[in-house]
Amino acid sequence: MLFIVLVIAFRQPLADVLWPQTRIQSLLDQADQALRAGHLDATDGSGARQLYEAAQALDNDRTEAADGLGRVAQAALRAADVALGQGRFDEARAHLALARDLQVPRPQADALALRLRTREAEHAGVDGLLAAAARAQADERLWGGDDTALPLYQRVLALQPTRIEALEGREDALSDLLQEAGSHLRRGEIGEAAARITSARTFDAGHVDLPQAEAALAAAVDARRRAGARDLARGRLASARAAYEAVLSAAPDDGGARQGLEQIGIAHARQAEREAGDFDFVQARHELGLARELAPQSGRLAQAEQAVARAREVQQRQGATASLGARERERRVVALLARMAQAEAQGQWLTPPGESAYDTLRAAQALSPDSPAVKQAATRLLPAVRNCYEEELRANRIRRAQACQQAWQTLQPRDPALVDARRRLAEKWIAVGTERLGAGDLAFATEARDQAHALDAQAGGFAEFEQRVQSATTGRSP
Repeated sequence: MLFIVLVIAFRQPLADVLWPQTRIQSLLDQADQALRAGHLDATDGSGARQLYEAAQALDNDRTEAADGLGRVAQAALRAADVALGQGRFDEARAHLALARDLQVPRPQADALALRLRTREAEHAGVDGLLAAAARAQADERLWGGDDTALPLYQRVLALQPTRIEALEGREDALSDLLQEAGSHLRRGEIGEAAARITSARTFDAGHVDLPQAEAALAAAVDARRRAGARDLARGRLASARAAYEAVLSAAPDDGGARQGLEQIGIAHARQAEREAGDFDFVQARHELGLARELAPQSGRLAQAEQAVARAREVQQRQGATASLGARERERRVVALLARMAQAEAQGQWLTPPGESAYDTLRAAQALSPDSPAVKQAATRLLPAVRNCYEEELRANRIRRAQACQQAWQTLQPRDPALVDARRRLAEKWIAVGTERLGAGDLAFATEARDQAHALDAQAGGFAEFEQRVQSATTGRSP
């Protein structure tokens, strides 16, 4: 009983295994039926083509499937002819493509293709298209819409590939378009030039004037990228940004320009810190906005935001204590110095913001800058900040070392030792930046160059390191 049930359930698969010729004949019969019905091609496998191909895959030695595919090709050619006679051009084109796929004799396919283009041209009114293209060209409307010269010439050539008027018109229009691109390049409008050169390439990649135009564009992009780097190094942030954005308008994937914009954002973050130090919070907010726009992921942005917040807190404390009496002022100074001592004991020289030894000292200085106790606290904190600088520098924690150096400079701006500290910090940025550049981290290397330049542009190795970063930024071999 079990055997009978299995045979009934799996009778077709068993038949395919035991009698494969039966399966092949079934496919051939279905294919013949689809061919007689005119069902030549179907994505669901029910077309004559797919059924003959399935039979052929099961047994490549039998000729019936190959013969059937030949009949499908001829049927497709006849169907294309019928569709062409009835003006159904898309259908005729689809049947012709099927015939070509199935290796119909090429002379037959080419003859039908020529008839198809001729009928399409007659239907579309090629002479009218040519006249419209000529008018658009005379009006200097060369590209940018379906009714402009180049797209119209392209439509004519799609219908009549050897039409002399269209070939000559397209050649002249492309020359005019590339001349426009040259004019934009001379005016420094490299984005406009790039758009025209790209369009010309799509219409005729072999145009005789195209290589020269592309070379001129590449030179202009390179020059603008280098101008951006020079402006950035000199602190001309607005012009550097304009240069890098012009590069991206012509080459959206340019890595050097994107890195340059990020460095401009970091420079704005540093400027925000300086403005906050002068309590100019309107300008500081403006600089922070530019930094967020250009370098939203930069660690320097977060550092600047903290610096602005600290400065605002100091200003608020000063405002809150402006009308305090001497007794209350002294009481608050004592409390701040106590908090400073506690932060010192915990090694919290610069963090957390607002509660570090450095921040509480600045708050005490804001309350009573001439207080002997405050001056004594500053004198006591200075060696700790110096030690912080040395320890962080030895450990290659370069950003923390720089934070300690900045605190040192704030506490004793005329300390002669600061000159050497700035030089050593610049050299550390150069050393670490060189190592990271070798590992492919261009973003860090660029930041290291900018930080070293700000600290000491005469530091050992800076000129060579700057050249390597510039070469990597502009895509040239260092």
